[in-house]
Amino acid sequence: MKGRILLGHGGGGRLSHELVETEILPRFGAGPLQSLPDAATLTLGGRRFCFSTDSFVVQPLEFPGGNIGDLAVHGTVNDLAVAGSRPRFLSLALILEEGLPLATLGRILDAVKRGADACGVTIATGDTKVVRRGQCDGLYINTAGIGEVIEEFSLGFAGVIPGDAILVSGPIGDHGAAILAAREGFRIDRGPVSDSRPVHRLVEAIAPLAAGVRFMRDPTRGGVATVLNEMALGHHFGLRIRENDLPHSPGTRALAEMLGLDLLHVASEGCLLLLCARELADPILERWRTFPEGRQAQVIGEVTDQAGRVVLETAIGGLRLVDLPSGELLPRIC
Repeated sequence: MKGRILLGHGGGGRLSHELVETEILPRFGAGPLQSLPDAATLTLGGRRFCFSTDSFVVQPLEFPGGNIGDLAVHGTVNDLAVAGSRPRFLSLALILEEGLPLATLGRILDAVKRGADACGVTIATGDTKVVRRGQCDGLYINTAGIGEVIEEFSLGFAGVIPGDAILVSGPIGDHGAAILAAREGFRIDRGPVSDSRPVHRLVEAIAPLAAGVRFMRDPTRGGVATVLNEMALGHHFGLRIRENDLPHSPGTRALAEMLGLDLLHVASEGCLLLLCARELADPILERWRTFPEGRQAQVIGEVTDQAGRVVLETAIGGLRLVDLPSGELLPRIC
């Protein structure tokens, strides 16, 4: 299939990166898109804002822990938050398939409203299109978001040094595992539940410590492995994480063991991955753990002097490289 788009191009792994590097950045990479942020930081009238957009094509539309509606809100809110901003406004564009039950649409729109209200964001504009039966799997959603920059944050890799800490705000892989189980009809007692939820409160809580925060990202498509490689690739440092310190939910771990999945490659939708000065790790964890979404936050590793290398210390004390996932492991998770 050389010369054509594959499902793997949308998976967040190696093929996705190749597509961006060869087709998108050569055309649009001279401006804010160059560093591929989750949200671009723009200046208007002397004030700084973050601007982000995302599209949601998940199947099934409803799954344990949420539906495409709250997922769309949380996904864009989180992209704004991890860029160091306070989410304020969202757009909502709906592509509806002929034959979609109105009851299903109503539940999804109710979830959008609940999610937006809980995050303190306003649905400010939108659009609706209807396509013929069979053309969009029921419903697709596109959102865009605007946030006000939290001036205390100055995110970037220039100040990263060996010994800096890698933190995660909660269990990894819950969303991808929940989608897979729902799609394939796996019956698992207390099985995986999506972590679709916002992380903006976690970001706001650590604003007083922002001077020592180097980088934040939500590990969605491609999971923690992709974000870690994006951090280290082409930079002066490497990263080392410890398998024994990675938090997992029991249902997600059970599914992963049953199917042989590496949860480092499985998406989270309500999780925050952060790089900070080592002395700030404990104060950040203390603040995060006061929130339900940060109760299981952990230090999972540290920065090394091995430039560009991401290494996992296994449960038995060995070491292995953590690479970008190849192909499409879990299609249509967002």
